[in-house]
Amino acid sequence: MQHIHEDYFRSAMFGLQDGLVSTTGVVVGVSTGVEDKAIIILASLVTVTVEATSMAAGQYSSEKAVHQMDKSGKHTDSLLLGAIIMFLAYFMAGMIPIIPTILLPQPSARFVAILAALTGLFTIGFIKGHLVNSKPLRSAVELAVIGGIATSIGLIVGYFLKI
Repeated sequence: MQHIHEDYFRSAMFGLQDGLVSTTGVVVGVSTGVEDKAIIILASLVTVTVEATSMAAGQYSSEKAVHQMDKSGKHTDSLLLGAIIMFLAYFMAGMIPIIPTILLPQPSARFVAILAALTGLFTIGFIKGHLVNSKPLRSAVELAVIGGIATSIGLIVGYFLKI
């Protein structure tokens, strides 16, 4: 783990986790609330693109603030590279629940999207736990449970606000 810059690792993990959790919540929430596949895909693609951009901008500006606060100049990370890592991690992870929606009919796509997202979260958690030498299975289950809760919220909101 010593060869991975901690700021870049944080950006990648945060982007992957949030991209999967947030986008899955939107995909399943919207697909529960509307039947039109085009609307589900549009809402999902807009969400993942805007959120990935927002997360990258937030990564850049928050890390810049940390650099500005610490006058010792000990930071070796590139603000731009951190933002790019955040964008790519968020976007790629966010596409995991969107791809089944594009390729499969509803409601099968919703089920596959949830399964793919939870599997992705479990895998990311396991890899993270392994890389930081901290109980990979516990990390995997924790991340899958967090994602499951967020996905459930998306389903509930979509169900009650169905149009």
